[in-house]
Amino acid sequence: MSLLRNLLGTILISSLLFMAVCQAGDHTPVVVAVHSSVVTDVLTRNEVRAIFAMRRSTWGDGTPIRVFVLPDDNPVHRKFCKKILKIYPHQLRRIWDRNVFSGIGQAPIEVKTLNDMRNRLATTLGAIGYVTEDLVGDSLKRVEVPK
Repeated sequence: MSLLRNLLGTILISSLLFMAVCQAGDHTPVVVAVHSSVVTDVLTRNEVRAIFAMRRSTWGDGTPIRVFVLPDDNPVHRKFCKKILKIYPHQLRRIWDRNVFSGIGQAPIEVKTLNDMRNRLATTLGAIGYVTEDLVGDSLKRVEVPK
């Protein structure tokens, strides 16, 4: 009985710690980030939606836009969709799937982790994606998206 009580106590404490860590991540802002050579400093929400829906393919200077995203189940991806694009991740996925299956477009490049995202944005001309605010640093440029 004592062993069972200790096991249940350990599970409860582990669960509470896990929930605290998950909730702490919810407070880290997600920002739109681009390669440092991109000349744009501000994009409207509609412009960001067009870029991530793969409807806009070049920057104002003619540089091709390379869109990077995290997997659909990634918490940062979900937060980006809901807070910045103001749509659900499954709606964005449906747009990409429609483009691919109809032959009129392609899906963005999917990276596995935030570190992969930061590295790809920093090394790919014309790149755009999203990261947590603490990852912007000197190698990326933050783009403002007014509310």
